Formats: sequence, C-alpha cells, structure tokens
Amino acid sequence: MSLFDKLFEKTARGAAQKGSRRGFIRGLGAALVGAGSIPLLPVARAADGGQKLPQDNRLPQDSEAGDPASCDYWRYCAVDGFLCECCGGTYNTCPPGTEMSPITWIGTCRNPVDGRNYVISYNDCCGTTQCGSCLCQRDEGDRPLYRADKSNDVNWCLGANSSVYHCSTAIVVGLAFEQ
Repeated sequence: MSLFDKLFEKTARGAAQKGSRRGFIRGLGAALVGAGSIPLLPVARAADGGQKLPQDNRLPQDSEAGDPASCDYWRYCAVDGFLCECCGGTYNTCPPGTEMSPITWIGTCRNPVDGRNYVISYNDCCGTTQCGSCLCQRDEGDRPLYRADKSNDVNWCLGANSSVYHCSTAIVVGLAFEQ
C-alpha cells in the first residue's frame, strides 16, 4: 500500500472511533441552523443600512412647519406631559438642571410638510419639579397599560437618577415603515 493510502486509512479509522454518524449529522444540522440565523442578528440588520430617509437623507427638521411650543405640533401626536420647549429646553433637548431618562415610549407621527410618517421617541426630562407650562395630552395610538412600551401614562423617569418628572421631549428616531 502506498503512503497516501495508509495515511488516509489511519485518519478515517481515527475519526470513526472518536465520533458517530449521528454526532456528525447533529453537528451538521447545528451548523446549518446557526448559519441560517445570522441574518436575524441585530448586527446583521444594522450592517444592512436600514431604510433611507426621504429627500436625499435629510432629516424632517429640514422640512418642518408649526410651532414647537404648541400641542398641535406634528411631533407631539402621542405626547402626555409638559413640553420641554416651554420649560427652557427644546423638543430635542432637556432644560438645564434636568437629565433625559434612558427609557422612553415611542409613537409614529405624520409630518404634514412631506406627508411621511416618522418614529418619535418621547423622552422625559427628570430631576426637578414639574414645569407647569404647556401641558399636552395627545393620546393618538395610546395602548392600555398592559402594553407599557406603547403607553404614555408611565413615569418614565424611573430609569433616571431622579424619578421626579419635569417635561417631555419628542426626538425623531427615523422614518416609519410604509403600510
């Protein structure tokens, strides 16, 4: 027998002694299922690039109309609380002396200028007493409290250093999916 045949036979016998056909099939199945689940991972979705913003990737603030200090402003379609715009901050930032809560509720609001729907993150600003100006309660799309991520009746300041509520911001997160 040639050297190549002896080497191959030794390798094949060693593999047969250390493993079984069921073990091989189990490993092959695990590899196939694992490879099939890679597109489901968040990292793969982020690398995909996601959905593009309209008008050459411009954010909606490039084409907005309305008064951010009014409850009728388009970003406030699911807000419940005092507007930070009236309390020393803006619709994107908290007033000085407060901190933005790391947990949030979300809504989907239509920008009347471009007619597109945007995902809005409503973050509460926490740390000082209630602002008391520009109280708005717009409950478009509000869900019962058993769906806490869709409800605006929760004290979202519980995730911050202070659980004292001051006001709410409305930050555009991205473009909503078309229906």
